[in-house]
Parts: sequence; C-alpha cells; structure tokens
Amino acid sequence: MINLHFDETLGEKYKSKTQKIRVMSENWIGQNMFCPCCGNPHIFKLKNNLPVADMKCDNCQEIFELKSTERKIGKKINNGAYSTMMERITSFTNPGLFIMRYSADYDVTDLIFVPKFFFIPEIIEKRKPLSSTARRAGWVGCNILYSEIPDDGRIGMIKNGIVSSISEVVENYTRIKKLEIQNMSARSWLFDVLNCVQDIQSDEFCLQDMYTYTETLRRQHINNHNIEAKIRQQLQFLRDKGFIEFLGGGHYRKRF
Repeated sequence: MINLHFDETLGEKYKSKTQKIRVMSENWIGQNMFCPCCGNPHIFKLKNNLPVADMKCDNCQEIFELKSTERKIGKKINNGAYSTMMERITSFTNPGLFIMRYSADYDVTDLIFVPKFFFIPEIIEKRKPLSSTARRAGWVGCNILYSEIPDDGRIGMIKNGIVSSISEVVENYTRIKKLEIQNMSARSWLFDVLNCVQDIQSDEFCLQDMYTYTETLRRQHINNHNIEAKIRQQLQFLRDKGFIEFLGGGHYRKRF
C-alpha cells in the first residue's frame, strides 16, 4: 500500500515553501513510486541542481523531472530557463516529466507522467524577460503548454488519490512508445495531427473531417504547402502503429 502523505519532517529546516515542497515531493517519489517505463519498483533521486533531471531509474536508465503544484493542473506549467528547455527537448538527454498535484495537507492526489518523446518546441512558451529591477534581470523563463500535449501523452499514475497498477502504467507507456520519433519536425507533425484526431468527437471519422483542420495545421506549419497530403501521411503512420483503423473509402476508427 503506497503512503500518499509527504514526510513533513524533511521540510522543517527550510523557510521557503518552494524548497519544502521540492524536498518532500522528490523524496516521496523516491520512496514510493515505480518507474512508468519499465515497472522497476523504485527510482532514485539524483544530486541536487543537475540541469537536466531530478530522478533516474537504475534499471532502464530513463531520467525524470518533477513539477509539483497544490493547484489544479492547468493549461500551462511553469518551467525553468527557456534556452535550457529548448536545448533539452532537442537532445537525447531530455527527461520524462512527472506532474504532481498535492493537497493542503501534503497528500499526493494526482500524478501524471509525460514521456520525453511527447515534447516538441511548439509546446514550449517563451516568457517575457525579467525586468531590469529583478534580481535576475533579463532572465527568460518558459511555460510548458500542457493542454497542447495529446491525451495519449498524459499517463495517469495517480488520479484523485487512486494509484494505478504498475502493469497498467507500463502497458500504456509501451503502447505509446510506438509513436516515438527522433526527428523533431516529424514529431511535431505527428502530434499535431493526433491532437486533431482526438478533437473529433466520434470514434469513427473520415478524411473530410480531418481536412477541416487544414487551416489550423497550416498556421502551425507555415512552410508546408501540401497540408492535406501531410494529413494522409500521418494517418497512415497512426494506422500502422495501431492507433487508428482504416475502414476503407477514406474512413477510420479510433483505437485509443
């Protein structure tokens, strides 16, 4: 049985609530949570202030970053330096992301895992530089546009205090890992089209339904002048990976 409560004694020596939460939440992950990629019962905390990640699985060697909030997980997640984030997501050292929500009583209520291969430049929002009077004047941070991540890229590990089984989480991860693409441009196209598919309300849809997103995709990919052909290409990829089923005559069925 997983203990969902933070070890509050770890935060007693810190005055800053941000520091308290960082220490308590990272310790909680290390003590209680399994690796969502391979099912290893434990992942361990890395040394403080590493520029890339907070935790690592010593079985599959995947690395992870943790973001925690007491508020409801919204459309945006505050992150660190914009330049560092952009370097990360275009490299092989990009970590997967844990997004944790905790209660005012320091209980973990929700935990979501976003695999590293769901990160693309388009979901990183550049913030305005800090003012000249700020301690870090000119520093430029960023936000992760959480609402732009396809639903398949948000693996629920804990929901409303209910912990998902290791087998369920690993199965979900194994399934979506089929969508992993190293080329960033191809990755962007795939997830933009996947978002369009998921936006369609019915389980069955046709090419004409997809073509209604042509202008949206054109704004997202201004250098591409053959949007409809690109849509068909991405649908074929999703079909080959088992995420949609081709019914014939330009009709498809979701298999999410």
